[in-house]
Amino acid sequence: MSQEQHELTYESTQRTVRTRDWTISYHEAGEGHPVILLHGSGPGAAGWVNFSANIGPLAEHFHVYAIDLPGWGASDPCTRDQFDPVGATLQFMDALGIDKAAIVGNSMGGGAALVIADDHPERISHLITMGAPTGFGPKLFSAGDGPTEGFKALVHAYRTPTPEAMRNLVEVMVYDKSYATEEICNERARLASSRPEHLTNFLDTLANGSTPFADLERLRGSKVPTLLIHGRDDRVVTYENSLILVAHIPNSRLVLLNRCGHWVMIEHADEFNRLVVDFVKNN
Repeated sequence: MSQEQHELTYESTQRTVRTRDWTISYHEAGEGHPVILLHGSGPGAAGWVNFSANIGPLAEHFHVYAIDLPGWGASDPCTRDQFDPVGATLQFMDALGIDKAAIVGNSMGGGAALVIADDHPERISHLITMGAPTGFGPKLFSAGDGPTEGFKALVHAYRTPTPEAMRNLVEVMVYDKSYATEEICNERARLASSRPEHLTNFLDTLANGSTPFADLERLRGSKVPTLLIHGRDDRVVTYENSLILVAHIPNSRLVLLNRCGHWVMIEHADEFNRLVVDFVKNN
């Protein structure tokens, strides 16, 4: 890694852009083929929080953008009627003049990336998902017949964004509980509580809104090179979701990691970075 990438910080990479409907905060580094990183949902989630271990290594090879989607981080709030991570991503690309990019999405961000591959394949050169669901809210099921343990912990942390609730959430998000440090839990609680409108809006969206998801049958005709990455121990979005996706997307492959939860890019950052670099460069 170059000295420049070692010195990347939140402040040195943070930018804002005004799109048609939003003011979006994002982090930018590197040169070359554009790679857009889309975070998942969750109180305190944001581009830097979710991808700080990936932006620098990926920026050694690509022009990297890690977005705070509207409703998260330092970007504009959004109500349930405005909730549209797909539209926000496309508006972001338009505002920065990005015609086509590799799109990397975790969880909700992976669901949005799948919709872009389905509805706007001309805008996406490579599709990479980590723990992407094939449905959301009431459609997100475990191997049984109800919401997963992780989804329940996520909703609880939205309702009660305390360090204790964040610890429970982080411990469910990862396989290795050592990642649930006091520093991380306190910081996520601070970030979540600093934007209470984000919390109430997302809870309202879950209860009353609708979230677009890719049409699995249409994905059977997709020509977008697709890499699906999933933790075998994911307790938020079970790995069976990616088995469904790899069965439907012709030009796809699945990497299933043992001893890995929902946050592949955090728990197995080095391997994740190698997988993304190799896939985008060689497909």
